[in-house]
Amino acid sequence: MDAEFQTLYGGRTNQVWKVLDGNGGKVLKLYRSGLRNPLFRNDAELEAQCLTALEPTGFVPRLRTTGQHHNGRWVFYDHAPGSPWQKDPAQVGILLRRLHALDLPIQAPRGCNGSADLDRHGQSILDGCTSVMRLQLDLLKPADLVPPTQHTCLIHGDPVAGNILVAPSGLTLIDWQCPAQGDPCEDLALFLSPAMQHLYRGSALTSAEEDQFLSAYDHVDIVARYKSLRSWYAWRMAAYCLWRVENGAPDYASGLEQERATLL
Repeated sequence: MDAEFQTLYGGRTNQVWKVLDGNGGKVLKLYRSGLRNPLFRNDAELEAQCLTALEPTGFVPRLRTTGQHHNGRWVFYDHAPGSPWQKDPAQVGILLRRLHALDLPIQAPRGCNGSADLDRHGQSILDGCTSVMRLQLDLLKPADLVPPTQHTCLIHGDPVAGNILVAPSGLTLIDWQCPAQGDPCEDLALFLSPAMQHLYRGSALTSAEEDQFLSAYDHVDIVARYKSLRSWYAWRMAAYCLWRVENGAPDYASGLEQERATLL
């Protein structure tokens, strides 16, 4: 039987189609292997592992199959109902706390852990930039030192508004191509990032919305750690936005200014 394909426009990295059928549809994602992204990996095999391991939670799409194509790897999974997240940050805080509480046998790469790691990572991104703004960001690098945490877990690695679908049945977390075994603060920082909120939702969160999210996450130690690392995450994100602008993505310019404002 012939299938009808509908292009999905949510992703900024891979080619994604909705395959229409009578059961809610499926999603076919073909992984691009072009420009290497210094912040977000693009690993089809890790996505397949995460979808399989997390299926019992109900907050990821059900994986159907995966394979290799001459243009790259692909995954095929059930289409998740809902629309990209826009409001009520508390429900996202609850979702990420559920994820971070899990103990799963996924061999994900090690994520950044502590200020020294974030320093190295951000500097490696800046080293790929050439504009005058690079020198300005060098001057804004934080100086406070935060040690690594022993409390690492599976993190999504890209929980931006566009990767969280909201439906009456609950939230679905999609696009698992860059998970890590890392500091849960990383996921908190990526969701709260003014640049990422502006890109995917049109505006940064208010202070009240940030408080709602962190309160719902409901882990005093992790929230306190996130606040101690917030300037490091903002600095690295500013470096990433500059790299994106210099590599042909001008829509990241507003995000760069918002992250710089956080640092200033």
